[in-house]
Amino acid sequence: MIAFVVVFDSRLWPLARHVITIAHEGGHALAAVGSGRRLGGIRLHSDTSGVTVSAGRPTGPGVVATVAAGYITPSLLGLGAAALLAANQVSLMLRLSVILLLGVLVAIRNAFGVLSIVLSTGTVVAVSVLASDRPQQLFAMSITWFLLFGGLRPIIEVQRTRSRGRAPTSDPDQLARLTGMPAGLWVVFFASVSLFCLAMSTEWLVW
Repeated sequence: MIAFVVVFDSRLWPLARHVITIAHEGGHALAAVGSGRRLGGIRLHSDTSGVTVSAGRPTGPGVVATVAAGYITPSLLGLGAAALLAANQVSLMLRLSVILLLGVLVAIRNAFGVLSIVLSTGTVVAVSVLASDRPQQLFAMSITWFLLFGGLRPIIEVQRTRSRGRAPTSDPDQLARLTGMPAGLWVVFFASVSLFCLAMSTEWLVW
């Protein structure tokens, strides 16, 4: 499977990871707005890191939801895409992808971030406009599986980094300080959500 190879190939992943970062930071931003926080903007960097700035109460459910949303968003998007593909809604899935990318673009505050979103959006638009039905379906399926597998790898990576004591400001560690629940349990939560999304999508698209 192409998506699996891209995610777990050490040469391809560094470039492809930018797409996961877009979804991750977009998740933070959407949760911030949805919980009533004021969104300051999103910055995407060439090393595949990103940061989403929002203002509001420093504690409480709003900030917890905002911080917690990042790592699970790629997998949740993959689950939504799988549901649309299972219903034969390829065109709708591609159109919604463009809308979501444009929504993130509005919040971007740096040049590299703009470039990343423009290239991603342009690719989806080009496939939607120029490709016939079968290539569109293959592209949509590849993106879906990439989000599902790609949503898992950063969770594995952040736990590896945490185990070496090199991620004191990671999302799980921030959540531990905000909620009192150990960071390791937040990692388990992220992984559980992602594995659930992968399992459900596999049932819909494969079995």
